[in-house]
Amino acid sequence: MVHGLLSATRVRAAAGAAVLIAAAVTGSAVAGSAAADDRSPAVSSATSPEAGSGKPREAAALTGSAKLSRTSEEDITFTFDAHLAAENNMDPLQATGTFRFSHYLDGEGHWAEGRIDCLVTGGKVAVATGVITRTSLPDAKGNRVGFTVHDQGRHDRLGYSWASVGNPEETKDLPKCVSSAPFEKVKGGTGDFRVLPWNPDFVE
Repeated sequence: MVHGLLSATRVRAAAGAAVLIAAAVTGSAVAGSAAADDRSPAVSSATSPEAGSGKPREAAALTGSAKLSRTSEEDITFTFDAHLAAENNMDPLQATGTFRFSHYLDGEGHWAEGRIDCLVTGGKVAVATGVITRTSLPDAKGNRVGFTVHDQGRHDRLGYSWASVGNPEETKDLPKCVSSAPFEKVKGGTGDFRVLPWNPDFVE
């Protein structure tokens, strides 16, 4: 079994698989105040109201792709296309979309992809979960995993639900919309994450 995929510590290659060490950071995602964003506030066409149609924008979204910044030569990439439609504004469990992540070192490693089943955003922080539908990890298929993204312009951060156990194979019983604090940093110039804030009816 491969341990510690996408852990917060340095990866060590093993025959036929990347053996990774678990991170020591975990807990439900906590949204801190967003740092000053040095980009323009424009959102993608997928999250903008249709010009002249009067159609409201979607309730929340998490999109984009980027690599994590590590001191080693690890290649760790996360991609999200998660959306909560306007008509489902009060039900984050109706979120739809996809996710994918991969972790390689010296040509060895693993990947997984799946479908989103919950999305909550607050300001520039998003927490999403999804179920793995395809993967190279033997015991991860069907497991729920969680992600936290803090959209800080050119300095985005990311967390994941297996931070404390080191492996998505260990998160089978994870509740929806639960993840760790966004302790990882995005590597500059490798991509960008965008968070569309959620505005539930009960928030003043």
